[in-house]
Amino acid sequence: MSQAKSFAIPKRSVWAAWLQVKANHGAHGVDGETIEAFEDQLGRNLYKLWNRMSSGSYLPAPVRGVEIPKGNGKTRLLGIPTVADRVAQTVVRDHLDAQVEPLFHTDSYAYRPSKSVVDAISVVRRRCWKYDWVLEFDIKGAFDHIDHELMMKAVWQCARCPWVALYVERWLKAPMRLGAQVNDRTRGTPQGGVVSPVLFNLYMHYAFDSWLARNFPDTPFVRYADDGVVHCKSEAQAQRLREEIGARLSACGLELHPEKTRIVYCRDGNRKGNHEHTSFDFLGFTFRGRLAKSKQGVYFNSFSPALSGKVAKRIREKMRMWNIGRWTDAGIEQIAERINPTVRGWWNYYASFYMSVFKRVISHINEILEKWALRKYRRFNGSRARARGWLSQLAQRAPELLYHWKLGVLPTTG
Repeated sequence: MSQAKSFAIPKRSVWAAWLQVKANHGAHGVDGETIEAFEDQLGRNLYKLWNRMSSGSYLPAPVRGVEIPKGNGKTRLLGIPTVADRVAQTVVRDHLDAQVEPLFHTDSYAYRPSKSVVDAISVVRRRCWKYDWVLEFDIKGAFDHIDHELMMKAVWQCARCPWVALYVERWLKAPMRLGAQVNDRTRGTPQGGVVSPVLFNLYMHYAFDSWLARNFPDTPFVRYADDGVVHCKSEAQAQRLREEIGARLSACGLELHPEKTRIVYCRDGNRKGNHEHTSFDFLGFTFRGRLAKSKQGVYFNSFSPALSGKVAKRIREKMRMWNIGRWTDAGIEQIAERINPTVRGWWNYYASFYMSVFKRVISHINEILEKWALRKYRRFNGSRARARGWLSQLAQRAPELLYHWKLGVLPTTG
């Protein structure tokens, strides 16, 4: 490496970053350059990027603003960097992640290499059995309201690396282009940026995680990005924490969502008191009292998670969007090839807790396949019973064909 360079950034770090960006695919930025076009002149593009990053002359392009629909009918604004900027952000993210990951609290679960949503739900379930009350919270527009000055203090505190701090600051200030309009940014880090998740976790580490652990050491919590739960011993404690957390986040430029922050009583077979809220949703699961069976075969009411109604509705909508009934030119093998990866992903996530609820939702695929069989095969003469019987026999002969069949969600014969 040339001694004339201002920063010692290894070329192999840029190459490793490119491989990650390529593997993740992703859309083009404001320059319209796709990953394929970037790769057509890969050597030139990567050398230019390394050279500019190493000399301190690298300046990011504006991010491309894209509005995507949310489940509640509203939209979320994403900021899509150019391919070159995604490579540069990956270089910085990998370096920064190695510095800050060991510092993060064990109960921070989002964007962590060794943690998952299932881990978070498991911990919340176990603690709900122990603690009677939950403060469920959501931070309103969290990514959009990060204070840049506080963010940079956190970066310097942990990274202590001039080139990491330099480029993080430039990305924070990079304007966003939404249609023909270009807006300067004085707050926030756009969702969609490669480096944004680790920056958000670092910000929340100081704004919430370490603050709560330091000031309320006997109060466990689980945070996943801007959503979280705090476990409390009493309603009075939950009320106090809501006020304290609200004040703390306000001091950091953030705000508790007034409609999504609630105090919940974990009502079950042993806790029979009354309260306005006795259930809550977290990461796609609804926690509430449910019928459970002990190892000794005794049924009881347990405060536990299961697939939420909102997510169940979205899954059914996704199934309808497949429009399988119109795939009359496809065989059952082609249908399986197209839907199995999605079903497997749903199963690995939502069937982890209270599987029976998820099975009822996923069994809708069998009804969809009945309609497909009726359209495809004239020999059924419009009889749902005949189509159902054929499908049931097929599932018995080849249960490994469809992922949900293999796991026991078979067509009924009635």
